[in-house]
Amino acid sequence: MSAPSIRIDKWLWHARFFKTRTIAQTFVTSGKVRVNSERISKSNQSVKPGDVLTFARGKQLSVIEIVAIASRRGPAPEAQALYNDLSPPAAPTAKEDPDVPAPTAHRDPGAGRPTKRERRDTDRLRDE
Repeated sequence: MSAPSIRIDKWLWHARFFKTRTIAQTFVTSGKVRVNSERISKSNQSVKPGDVLTFARGKQLSVIEIVAIASRRGPAPEAQALYNDLSPPAAPTAKEDPDVPAPTAHRDPGAGRPTKRERRDTDRLRDE
């Protein structure tokens, strides 16, 4: 008896990586997902327990090992039981690690008061 399999877009939706199945399907067809180190571009690709998915969401690289297949899209604790997260740790930011210097904005001496746009840019730098 072979292991059960499911479409990758459906599994990503069941595991709550995407809000809708259509968004998951679009993400997969854009070619941004790898299954066992092979790039795929079709959302009907079947996945089974033991497969490793690699994809980037924003700036974070996600490496996911499929543990189980669900029959429905359940609550978050059920969804988290479907996979093991093998992702590398995120790089520390200035807020998390005080040893990492915060980026600073550069202004030439004697440039006067910042414009509204420059002030917002400076605020954005401080908030990151």
